[in-house]
Amino acid sequence: MSDIPKDNLYTRDHEWIRIEGDKAEIGITDHAQKALGDIVFAELPEIEAEIDAGDEFGSVESVKAVSSLFMPLSGRITAVNTELKDSPELINEECYDDGWVIRIELSNPDDSAELLSPADYEKFLLDEDA
Repeated sequence: MSDIPKDNLYTRDHEWIRIEGDKAEIGITDHAQKALGDIVFAELPEIEAEIDAGDEFGSVESVKAVSSLFMPLSGRITAVNTELKDSPELINEECYDDGWVIRIELSNPDDSAELLSPADYEKFLLDEDA
């Protein structure tokens, strides 16, 4: 079973989001990085870009496929993980820590109702695999 930290929320597109006040950190889940295989490239957005929930904000390329990344909540990009430019494998090695993708300032932190709790994400994965 995939690692699903209890302090994050999740999307059905396999992104995780860790919210602290009106700020958040976003990456791809352990399940997603395992399914993709070895990640060889990460396309990241511009800092200061305003992106709406559900919109594509970047992509990751693996030896198997290219996968789009979708914004869990609307916000302004405040940081991108520049380490991924030279070491995209950080997503495979530490997807919830050093493998984070972007940091944002949330437009509306109360919009998290559409996101999945850790338990809901685990159930979603089980249903998806069935």
